[in-house]
Parts: sequence; C-alpha cells; structure tokens
Amino acid sequence: MSRPPMSPKRTFEALLALMLLAAPASAACRADSFEGWPFTLCEVTAGQDLRLFLNDDTGAPLLSFSRLEALLASRGERLVFAMNAGMYHQDRAPVGLFLTEGDELGALVTRAGPGNFGLLPNGVFCILGDGFAVIESSAYQAAPPDCRFANQSGPMLVIDGALHPRFRETSDSLNIRNGVGVSADGQRAVLAISDVPVNFHAFARLFRDHLGLPNALFLDGSTSRLHAPDLGRSDWGAPMGPMLGLVEPAG
Repeated sequence: MSRPPMSPKRTFEALLALMLLAAPASAACRADSFEGWPFTLCEVTAGQDLRLFLNDDTGAPLLSFSRLEALLASRGERLVFAMNAGMYHQDRAPVGLFLTEGDELGALVTRAGPGNFGLLPNGVFCILGDGFAVIESSAYQAAPPDCRFANQSGPMLVIDGALHPRFRETSDSLNIRNGVGVSADGQRAVLAISDVPVNFHAFARLFRDHLGLPNALFLDGSTSRLHAPDLGRSDWGAPMGPMLGLVEPAG
C-alpha cells in the first residue's frame, strides 16, 4: 500500500532536518524556521573578522561574491560567508553612510524620503573593535561610535525591543528580505535572509521573538543574496553594491 504524499509543511520540515544534518558543526550559517517561514541565518561573535566590502584594490566596484572571493584569496584569506549589505545607486555606490577602515565613502542621511531607506527610523550597522551595534540614524549622528566599519540602511526592523511602527502583520508586501540584528550586549550579530517572500512584520519578529535581538536593521529586499560555501549555496543575480563578509585566514 502506497503512503500518502507529505504535506508542504512536513516536506519543508524534512528538508530542513536534512540541511541541518549536512551542514558542518562549525558552520557559521544554518537553516532555521520561524512560524513556518524558512530562513537562513549566519551568526558572528565579537572577535571574528566581519567586514564591509565595496571596491577592489583598484577602486572598482567588486559587484559579485566571486570577485570578492578572488580578492581575498589573493591576500591569503578565505570568505566564510557573504551577504549583500544594503542599498545602492545605479553605479553601485552606497545609499547613506558607508564607512570602511576610516574611509567614509557615503554620508549619513537622516531625512525621510522615498522607498524603504527613507521609511524612518532607519539605522546604521556598526562593526566595532570589540563587538557590534545597530543604531538609529539620528542617535548615531548625535554620538557616533568608533566604528571600524559602518553601513546605513532602512528601515529599522526592531528598535530597543519594539517593532517599527509602520509594520502591519497583515501586509501583503512580500519579498525575499535580508537584515542584521545585534544582541543586547553587542557580542553577537545575526545576519538573516528569508528563503521565501515575507512581509516586514514577520521578518522583524524573527529577530525580536525568535532570536531575542533587541535591535535589527533591514538591509535589502528582492535583490537579497547569500554566499555560504559550507551550505553549498551561492545566490546568483545582478551586480551588487556593498557586501558584508566573514573572513578568516586561508588554509
């Protein structure tokens, strides 16, 4: 007697279990789910080498994960994972603040404007020497921390434990989305990408209710992509602007 086919939910749960078993125990990225929605999470702790990237050594935009990998390989380094790191103009220049190793390649924008970036409050993801922070943009302007790397995007997803006031649970605006959240002590950052289209409300609750992160920032939607070799994944798409990547020595 043949067995009835599994429901979509059971099928996803079975695939998720196989992905978790297949991933190396030390992998920075993992499959997860929240309220039936599948996500991929990449976690970094203070002391690990998470960086922002935009241009190569000649000043030309990197544009792709493969070119970023090649650049790091030429320096004797390995790209553990990477994700697009926010919004950019047609020339791939970042929208808003972009700071890398003391070089400011984009200025902070605090006014409201069109699109998701201008849906205030927006914020800044800051990589410090001893941890991480997600800071609302006007608070950053008032007291800029000593960021090694910083990237502005928007909207904020979670602000001191509260969801962005414009998010609606019943919104039918669905997209593949990615973002970053930071723990209350600043010692842990989690980068997340939805594996199916979700709305802002569900995505924000992933960070607050599932991951317990009091501050989180939206990075981008629809063009969101992840490069995670340990999961056998490298998303393809149009040339990118800023990227976030975890780096370690090669070999």
